[in-house]
Amino acid sequence: MGAALADIRYFKKGRPEKGALQSVHMTSYDKADTLMGAVLAPLDSTRSIGLVFVFSLFIAASAQFAINIGPIPITGQTFAVLLTGALLGSRLGAAAVIAYLIEGAIGLPFFAGGGGGLIRFIGPTGGYLVAFPAAAYITGAFAEHGWDKRYPTAVAAMAIGSAVVFLGGWSWFSVVTNTPLVPAFKIAVLPYLPGDVVKIALAAAVLPTGWALLKRKASEEKR
Repeated sequence: MGAALADIRYFKKGRPEKGALQSVHMTSYDKADTLMGAVLAPLDSTRSIGLVFVFSLFIAASAQFAINIGPIPITGQTFAVLLTGALLGSRLGAAAVIAYLIEGAIGLPFFAGGGGGLIRFIGPTGGYLVAFPAAAYITGAFAEHGWDKRYPTAVAAMAIGSAVVFLGGWSWFSVVTNTPLVPAFKIAVLPYLPGDVVKIALAAAVLPTGWALLKRKASEEKR
């Protein structure tokens, strides 16, 4: 009899009340470091691997939107890389970009214009590719510190990530083509700045909007 009563007390003690379950569900939005972490909470290893794969394909798809204006085409890669970092965070974001680069390196037509293979890494645009993981990591790190919750700070985080991409692309282009830094800047960076401003503005708008929607959903569930 005493053992039975102990079991009942244990069950009552260990069983969370309905209000407590609601509270845990509600606060998961606030505790998540990133937007995707909040949407898919709890973010276990299976979901994390799935996100890495899905976002690597997202970057690959974005790379197919290319406009050739010179030796370096305008693509959706930077937009996708920065957004991936901001949505997934530093580690998962960088992992998704690295997965994308590996997919392209083994010959899948995932790079700009449907290209692939290791040759892209030693060509004039190789610096951009190599800089992508660092840009995603840095943008994701800012997002993990709350920069993605407000539009101005989201823009700033993505602008810093974009600067990393341009720095890598600019310096690599200068070395590979044996072009001095100033002329290389005019070729590899300057023509792409206006388009990059537009891409950053669009990508940054996704983040605070997503958080606002989650907050609204949480408020409705609380009622």
